[in-house]
Amino acid sequence: MSTHRFKEQFEIDGTMIGEGCKPYIIAELSANHNGSIETAKATILAAKKSGANAIKLQTYTADTMTIDCDNDEFMIKGGLWDGYKLYDLYDWAHTPYEWHQELFDYAKEVGITIFSTPFDQTAIDLLESLNTPAYKIASFEIVDIPLIEAIAKTGKPIIMSTGMASEQEIADAVEVIQTAGIEELAILHCISSYPTPIEQTNLLTMQDIANKHRVVAGLSDHTLGNIAAITATALGAQVIEKHFILSRDDKGPDSDFSIEPQELSVLCRDTQQAWSSLGKVNYERTEREKENLKYRRSLYFVKGLAAGTTITREHIRSIRPANGAEPKYFSSIIGCKVTESVAFGTPVSKTHIQEQDSW
Repeated sequence: MSTHRFKEQFEIDGTMIGEGCKPYIIAELSANHNGSIETAKATILAAKKSGANAIKLQTYTADTMTIDCDNDEFMIKGGLWDGYKLYDLYDWAHTPYEWHQELFDYAKEVGITIFSTPFDQTAIDLLESLNTPAYKIASFEIVDIPLIEAIAKTGKPIIMSTGMASEQEIADAVEVIQTAGIEELAILHCISSYPTPIEQTNLLTMQDIANKHRVVAGLSDHTLGNIAAITATALGAQVIEKHFILSRDDKGPDSDFSIEPQELSVLCRDTQQAWSSLGKVNYERTEREKENLKYRRSLYFVKGLAAGTTITREHIRSIRPANGAEPKYFSSIIGCKVTESVAFGTPVSKTHIQEQDSW
């Protein structure tokens, strides 16, 4: 277990995330611009209007991700991208470096935080020149220790996904970040399956990671729909990341597991409500509960009785409303005598009962 103290709360671009804060929602643009900077900007604006806290890019080129090689191991077999050569997939999906300045400026203009996932040193250099407020480490790069070291050297807050990572691989990456002196780390539980079957999400792993490494917890969610994200929020997720697209009908490398603006709005609303429902440990009555106290049960005379009558079980009942004695005194009252005549429907009180010391 880590002994390094990461912050329970930290700030990204003026917004606090972590313990006690509502869920921080990241809309992942990824390849969903489909090669159009105008689509990218429209997606950024839609993320803002839908209520997301941040839009996230991926900063790479085909040449920084792989090599243009036709050997069999460079071909994708199975899944969404079956038949693609790695180089061709990344060439299709990448966000050009020359777009970044304009996208960062546009995000600032519309009022949404923007940062990115770098995949090599050139990407880090670019993002530093743009004064990115944070960095994301992708699941596939969690084993790239030199890359993580380079990101950590910037001193910026880090959000790291764990898809495919073993416990040791997560620990190795965390150690690098610790050694660099970073105190602002969120780790997102993630399943690198596109899309992820809901039954394979294993959200309890998120809690285990957070407890072991004492970090802000979160989920990078590749499931269809929002159930996993809402459940994760109830389990303590403080960061939620989802791939975001204007319309799945536009297609593209990530379209099949991306959510649309209306779905993102619902995600932002529902995760915040799930978080709000957690509240705190509280046994005090709410104001609305206090209004309903009068409709609890209490003891009433259900027979008219003459003064001096010995009370039997047939004479009193526990019913609503709550104007009479509490039901817990029922047994104590049985066998006592009434001090005065009582009518049907009279709430039981001590003034009616002789031998009332026991209650």
